[in-house]
Amino acid sequence: MTNESPQDTPLTIDGTTYNSRLLVGTGKYASWEQARDAIEASGSQMVTMAVRRTNLGQNPDEPSLLDIVSPEKYTLLPNTAGCYSAKDAVRTCKLARELLDGHNLVKLEVLGDEKTLYPDVTETLKAAEQLIDDGFRVMVYTNDDPLIALKLERMGCIAVMPLGAPIGSGLGIQNRYNIRTIVENASVPILVDAGVGTASDASLAMELGCDGVLMNTAIAEAKDPVRMAGAMRKAIEAGRDAYIAGRMPKRAYASASSPLDGTFF
Repeated sequence: MTNESPQDTPLTIDGTTYNSRLLVGTGKYASWEQARDAIEASGSQMVTMAVRRTNLGQNPDEPSLLDIVSPEKYTLLPNTAGCYSAKDAVRTCKLARELLDGHNLVKLEVLGDEKTLYPDVTETLKAAEQLIDDGFRVMVYTNDDPLIALKLERMGCIAVMPLGAPIGSGLGIQNRYNIRTIVENASVPILVDAGVGTASDASLAMELGCDGVLMNTAIAEAKDPVRMAGAMRKAIEAGRDAYIAGRMPKRAYASASSPLDGTFF
């Protein structure tokens, strides 16, 4: 490994450059007003929403999420949460594109079972191929397998989003080695998606070299979601700075903080 610090480059997704590396969701909040305040406190510029669980205009007589998450202020990232087959995921993305006037940027997730919410990799690959062929710009949720991550990138996914731990678990990053390997082999943005529980988890993801972090439950289920959103914002920034600065080497034994060379006694 080189001793040189990595170069700091902005986060660019689908041709748009973002100042914030924190992406947030809109579910599980006590109210939409609380969601709005937390999103603002997070500093996020990209917001994801579950098309199957959120009104984006398909129910004209009900409040729309777009009333608090304006497409003029945020990049919208409709996702396929709740889909357990490639067929359902593709249909959901097409619905999002229709509701959002041709919007092609989507977050693809195809789940394997309701207990673990781990991704079904076979169905994810199938859905990704169909969506890319149909002109969608796909950011894809997957497991922390470096080979699968690379395959999704080569298929044409514009960002790969490996889990840190199961969705909503708050367990933090359980396999640092795999995440770091995915980052080192990638030429598209890598964003940890799922498993973050607190600010130190977000910071660790950034220290491993990830380009960003997407989270929802860690903020929405905090005792004070708005304050936690602000904490996550700071953690992302600190973790990125630490990664760019380059940490000191780990040593098996102590090393004096003050050099002994040139001492007088």
